[in-house]
Amino acid sequence: MTRKKLIVALSGASGQIYGIRLLQAARALDIETHLIISKAARIIIAYETDYRPAEVEALADIVYAPEDIGAAIASGSFPVMGMAVAPCSIKTLSAIANSYSNDLTSRAADVQLKEGRPLLLAVRETPLHLGHLRLMAQVTESGAIVFPPVPAFYQRPESINDLVNASVGRMLARIGLENDFYRQWQGSQGK
Repeated sequence: MTRKKLIVALSGASGQIYGIRLLQAARALDIETHLIISKAARIIIAYETDYRPAEVEALADIVYAPEDIGAAIASGSFPVMGMAVAPCSIKTLSAIANSYSNDLTSRAADVQLKEGRPLLLAVRETPLHLGHLRLMAQVTESGAIVFPPVPAFYQRPESINDLVNASVGRMLARIGLENDFYRQWQGSQGK
């Protein structure tokens, strides 16, 4: 049986732990991951987490350079179940929304859209101005899933890890991967 494949891209926004945890969760689910880490993300990983970029790369099955637009994941003929950009910077959102494929992340994202595959963008910015909102609407009209990692407090999180796991679990579920990284809402009676 062929393993499911997922592209994970970490762009230059705060919240690198979302992409890192996504890689860890995919590994636990036996999903083959194809990773792109932008140059800015490498800097932010070191600033925000205790991981080194090489340790994050070791969580993936295959790692690509951001400028490798000839990579397998740059073609629609390469079968993957979808892609998550977590975190997704406004710069990356803009490139994807405008079909500006100037690097592998935006090219692979464009391929997901043209092939009708799930493309999840964990946009990390606040507050949002009208230009940001227009980009989100534009990319949604093209078929992307705008998924800001907003915490769900009904789960009564006790740590940052709880918050991150819940967001990552919901991201995976939205892409179509059942998992136990978050607690599904059972209604107010299921508390």
